[in-house]
Amino acid sequence: MADLTVPVLVVGGGGCGLTTSILLSSHGIQHHLVEQHSGTSPLPKAHYLNQRTMEVFRQYGLADSIYAVGTPPKNMGRTRWVTSLGGDGELDARTLFTLESFGGGGLENKYAQDSPCLSSNYPQIRLEPLLRDHAERRAPGAIHFNHKLMSFTLDDEGVEATILDQDNQRTYTVRAQYMVAADGGKTIGPALGVVMEGPSGILDMVSTHFSADLSQYWEDDVLITWLLNPEGAGSWHSGAMAAMGPTWGKHSEEFVIHFTFRPDDPARFDEEAIVPRLRELLKLPNLKPKVHKVSHWILEGVLADRYQVGRVFLAGDAAHRHPPTTGLGLNTAIQDAHNLVWKLAAVLRGDAGPALLETYESERRPVGMRNVDWAMFTFLNHLTIDAGLGLSPDQPLEARVQVFRDYFSDTPMGETRRARAFEVVNTQRTEFQAHDLEIGFSYEQGALVPDGTQPPPRDPMGAVYHPTTRPGHRLPHVWLERDGRRISTHDLTGAGERFALITGPTIGPWAEAAQLAEEKYRVQIVVVAVGNGGEYRDPTGTWARVRGYEDGGAVLVRPDNHVGWRCPAGIMSPGDELACALSNIVSR
Repeated sequence: MADLTVPVLVVGGGGCGLTTSILLSSHGIQHHLVEQHSGTSPLPKAHYLNQRTMEVFRQYGLADSIYAVGTPPKNMGRTRWVTSLGGDGELDARTLFTLESFGGGGLENKYAQDSPCLSSNYPQIRLEPLLRDHAERRAPGAIHFNHKLMSFTLDDEGVEATILDQDNQRTYTVRAQYMVAADGGKTIGPALGVVMEGPSGILDMVSTHFSADLSQYWEDDVLITWLLNPEGAGSWHSGAMAAMGPTWGKHSEEFVIHFTFRPDDPARFDEEAIVPRLRELLKLPNLKPKVHKVSHWILEGVLADRYQVGRVFLAGDAAHRHPPTTGLGLNTAIQDAHNLVWKLAAVLRGDAGPALLETYESERRPVGMRNVDWAMFTFLNHLTIDAGLGLSPDQPLEARVQVFRDYFSDTPMGETRRARAFEVVNTQRTEFQAHDLEIGFSYEQGALVPDGTQPPPRDPMGAVYHPTTRPGHRLPHVWLERDGRRISTHDLTGAGERFALITGPTIGPWAEAAQLAEEKYRVQIVVVAVGNGGEYRDPTGTWARVRGYEDGGAVLVRPDNHVGWRCPAGIMSPGDELACALSNIVSR
């Protein structure tokens, strides 16, 4: 007999695992989380939190605590490319180009229009303690660091796991109906025979987290600075820097820089060589940085061949691992948890059939594949920037110096080179302006009822988002008004505990249909009438433009704010149609 029995065992206490715990607690689902390390991540790692992730955090009451300490929008609106931070040579401390990023500058109005919250930036070294605090307060006694999964067995009824409490070297067993593998792919996936598909071992990357006063070299609205100079022989060799706070803007105290060593460089694992390399890259010979951590990681873009094995679900890095470009790793992980948890809660409460859980893989794996491919594409596109500047890997130093001289020259050819480089750099909006990629993704099959309509166009460069209520898509955000208060359409589902049926201004037969469906399937459905004469006003007319149904129709929104079903017009038997749709969605 197990020492502990819980509905859900979560393995992994990183961003994905802790988010899973927080969401389970919000749904009232008891769980047990174990993490083999004694504390949260000692590395900055991921830092950009896109709008969809912040929407998830907003839905579950986390966003404000992140906005209070994360990067303000005014300090993350541009990315720049420079030859170096310091130096007094002819090619030193020169700005090559800048790009509006993350909804900053001229992008701000569009980003604000499409979501109830802006993106944020908060490095994982600080985000994870914040999430841990929320998780422990919401589920006292359920979060266990320095506890290692030693083994597990899987059967038709659930999982039985042996856990080692490394504080006292005692083991205990946990019996759970379901297990979430948020362990980074270290243990559970390989034990289950899950294969990570895709390229790996591409580059040996070095990340250095350090403190230094760079206020005279940093710009206040810049979050990321790329170094591109003759000595570096290209983007990833020269390095990419990001401010890490905790003060934001030019007075940031901490930074992380990523760069590559040559495969044959004997100094690649010599940490004593890091500070000289930093001084060389930044052209700051007197820099005295305080190095906190040097980490090596292998560039890869891999995806699990399965997201579910029996009653075990893989999420986060256990299911997909990305290059850092576009910041998709942690964001995709948090959105995995968002998709999975409401389904686990519905099944455990008896509101849904077990087959609902099979839609986790059918919905999230295609998104994971798209994001892995996108991150790899945007990582390698920096080599295109090098080529656009006129650099190639086999050039001698003298030739690279001449490339930069020509670029900055006050000549017609210099003007042409700058124009060409700008054209090429603008393609990197796939990384820094990926608005549609971040909030425009959809589920083509799963816990939804397709209506046979075609999806809206998708920008091949990932920037232009088209709101739609087509089933499977994220519900468009629109500000509504009720009793003088402004409310987002995303607020209608609450903290993920209910469905929302959004109708025209007259609820009519939909209220009765929802009541019958609630009684039959034991789910919560809030009915919302939007329009003139309805309970909710549409002051700008935006909802009327994007709703996708006539006054007599409706859309059914899932607890995760994705559209599950759409009825384009009034129908004779709304009760039957809604019950049929809900039956398909919750697998009853």
